[in-house]
Amino acid sequence: MLRAMGQIHLVRHGQASFDADDYDCLSPLGERQSRLLGDWFGRCARQVDRLHRGSLRRHRQTADGLLEALPPALRPRDEARVDSGFDEYDHQAVLLAQRPDFADPAAMRAWLAGQPHPRRAFQALFAQAMARWVGGRHDAEYAESWIAFRARCLAALRRAVEDAGSSRTLVIVTSGGPISAVCQSLLGVTDSAACDICFGLANSGVTSLFYSGERLSLAQLNNTAHLDALADAQLISYR
Repeated sequence: MLRAMGQIHLVRHGQASFDADDYDCLSPLGERQSRLLGDWFGRCARQVDRLHRGSLRRHRQTADGLLEALPPALRPRDEARVDSGFDEYDHQAVLLAQRPDFADPAAMRAWLAGQPHPRRAFQALFAQAMARWVGGRHDAEYAESWIAFRARCLAALRRAVEDAGSSRTLVIVTSGGPISAVCQSLLGVTDSAACDICFGLANSGVTSLFYSGERLSLAQLNNTAHLDALADAQLISYR
């Protein structure tokens, strides 16, 4: 007899405040992306049985925006379950391991100001920092290695599935790192490929899984239908 299947929707948070002093806060675009996702779930008549999220502010704000736009009949009965296992890796620690001089924010601002394309330059630098982190040769220099981070995220996912039981629909609001770690585990790709997945995840994009017991399978990766439907390229963001 086939076991009943449940669904998990891993949601990357809406756009955060890249250029602000506090990154961990949704930008106006990020708030809109979150509401558009909730509205899309509603138009698709998707009942949300459980809502889980990481403990970061951008996770909470994304979950709040989604719920506000979701029709009441489709909202979960219980409060969101908060699990720090779904939190993002420490991007500042990863960057500083590559460029210790950036511990002084003024040094980083001066470096960016000297680049012809600051965002591109930062992305290239951060890609190098990520490659160093996931490479495994410098694990002792990080409070949390890539392997430990991935194990943390997968443990959080297992807890969410165990909490839900069978044949439920779960929405988990998290970040790009945990989603790419889950995808790596399911697809069996290299650490480098996992980083590529992470960099390509859109804000408020949805990665969907099926689950049955302990078995997980990937159904969709980085779905942005709720943004694409408006035919406005400015709604798509990655940082």
